[in-house]
Amino acid sequence: MNIKRAKQEIKDTVAAYLAKDEFGAYEIPSIRQRPMLLIGPPGIGKTQIMEQVAQECQIGLVAYTITHHTRQSAVGLPFIEHKQYGGKEYAVTEYTMSEIVASVYERMERSGMPEGILFIDEINCVSETLAPTMLQFLQGKSFGNHKIPEGWIIVAAGNPPEYNKSVREFDIVTMDRIRRIDVEPDLNVWKEYAKTAGVHPAILSYLSVRPQNFCQIETTVDGKRFVTPRGWEDLSELIWIYEKQGRKMDRELVGEYLQFPKIAKDFANYLELYYKYQDDYQVEQVLAGHISEAAVDKLQRASFDERISVVSLLLSGLNEKFRNLIYMEEMMSLRMEQMKKLQSAGFLEEIRAKQNAEIGKRGVEAAEQSRDGVLANALAALAGQFRADWTNRLENALLSRAQLRTCRAVSAKLEEDSMALLKSGITDWDEGFALLRERFGVDSDRYEELFDEAGAALEHAFDFMEAAFANSQELVLFVTELNTGAYSVHFLQDYECERYYQYNRNLLFSQEEQEIEALLNKRG
Repeated sequence: MNIKRAKQEIKDTVAAYLAKDEFGAYEIPSIRQRPMLLIGPPGIGKTQIMEQVAQECQIGLVAYTITHHTRQSAVGLPFIEHKQYGGKEYAVTEYTMSEIVASVYERMERSGMPEGILFIDEINCVSETLAPTMLQFLQGKSFGNHKIPEGWIIVAAGNPPEYNKSVREFDIVTMDRIRRIDVEPDLNVWKEYAKTAGVHPAILSYLSVRPQNFCQIETTVDGKRFVTPRGWEDLSELIWIYEKQGRKMDRELVGEYLQFPKIAKDFANYLELYYKYQDDYQVEQVLAGHISEAAVDKLQRASFDERISVVSLLLSGLNEKFRNLIYMEEMMSLRMEQMKKLQSAGFLEEIRAKQNAEIGKRGVEAAEQSRDGVLANALAALAGQFRADWTNRLENALLSRAQLRTCRAVSAKLEEDSMALLKSGITDWDEGFALLRERFGVDSDRYEELFDEAGAALEHAFDFMEAAFANSQELVLFVTELNTGAYSVHFLQDYECERYYQYNRNLLFSQEEQEIEALLNKRG
């Protein structure tokens, strides 16, 4: 199965394994909760989806790469304990708690979450001395004498033997106690993720033209050659930074990430052309409504690769606008939640109680001033509480990169609001809230402007596509990509674009026609 299906399988399993009966006991007892074992090529996202599952399910996560451990760190160190048996004292060997089990308990204490996932990577590549311990772990859910706490689900991952010479085959007794999930690379699924994760559009465009180069692993007389989804994503991060710094990528640098010389050379050449197309067609100008007849004419006579690259540039420009809009929407929504909390009676009473205690210390003469300034103090307290909350979630790996960015932005806004309120000198609660609503309204107006700009950019993109390609396959690709991008789909739920719906209907009709024709041919 692909990595998207594997992720959903794990989420469904988490929901099933953590389900409880009316007495609070787990519906599926621990002994029947089979560990999941993900087997697939390196770099396809096995580890990454574990972080996503933990964040989306809001449960704890402890991850270990077991090849970095010895038997002592996994099982614990021996020590002598004296015990009485039959009236006689004996020296008995005991073991300290396993580092891995201890990490689970530490995560539970830090996060306050009693349930989670214990993820063990490269489990089938352990040393000779650690192999029996791994078998015991999968079969009995324990390391040495220390069991994994109830409510913690075990997930493991490994590579097939053709990718790693250190792989050990599990016996039937062990395999009969686990759930094996074979994961294969899938470009379409990865592209869905990549658009949301901000993978560089040049990579997405290149892989649309050369899909066979998405994941390649070969063993030759000259050694191993490989390129993986992880390599593409890591390379993307560097491309973005190099662009900001005005640096140029070359073939050698690309080859450090794509360790398949032929593919590295091909992509490096493509990247140069991609930047050339960016300059030639001035996509930002197109999205702003300035469409050059010369650019349209040039594109009509261009090669297939060039046409696909320009479509990708258009989609990338639109995706950036959609992404910024949705980011602002999420930021405003979270900020509104905090404003509602500020207005709640419980929060206000908590602040008043703290102020009254402070007044008792400072004297009666400061009482009136302190009560008047309750809003400013409450907002400052709210900002501090909000920051502490998301910082704790960050430390416990419960925030995605996008969520972290949103939380930081909201924290900055709350602190700016607090400073503005203090500088205004307003002490009346209603007047102060009017100021906060006014500041929120500025961002709300900016959101409406961005929404209109994104809608206009989409219309201009359709203008350009129709002028250059009419009803050709490039337009089909353009609409199909809009249908599969998380940001574009979200935007089009609120924005009515007649041409988008028109081309979608035509595309759907064409697909149905092809399916009927194929069915008739099969019967004939």
